[in-house]
Amino acid sequence: MPDSRFTDPVRLSPLEFQEQEVIQQESRLRVADNTGAKEILCIRVLGGSGRRYAGIGDVIVATVKDALPGAGVKKGDVVKAVIVRTVKERRRPDGSYIRFDENAAVIIRDSGDPRGTRIFGPVGRELRDKRFMRIISLAPEVL
Repeated sequence: MPDSRFTDPVRLSPLEFQEQEVIQQESRLRVADNTGAKEILCIRVLGGSGRRYAGIGDVIVATVKDALPGAGVKKGDVVKAVIVRTVKERRRPDGSYIRFDENAAVIIRDSGDPRGTRIFGPVGRELRDKRFMRIISLAPEVL
């Protein structure tokens, strides 16, 4: 009889989900809001001193690598951002998988609210579990 840990997707432990988080230091992400930043580079994954990887719904510290002129953020600014899309597929408790075409993040304030007023593209449902309700409400689609 097969081990139920591998056949029953509902019984996966949080450690087994951790393998699927692929954003790390030096990862570049597209910005999915209208703050004026176009690309950011991850410089730290928040959530513990030894944490290396981040996935959808995790907060990172990043630096702006490319921005529109006259925007609210400038190239070189250090910002906090929450990841909303990853290319690496993520297994959900119901056994389904979700993946996107790009790695993307939304720049947030220290309070967790987005700095921009619009969100572009779909976002992962995992943001609801992490209590980013303002991003969920601004997003055109939640997958």
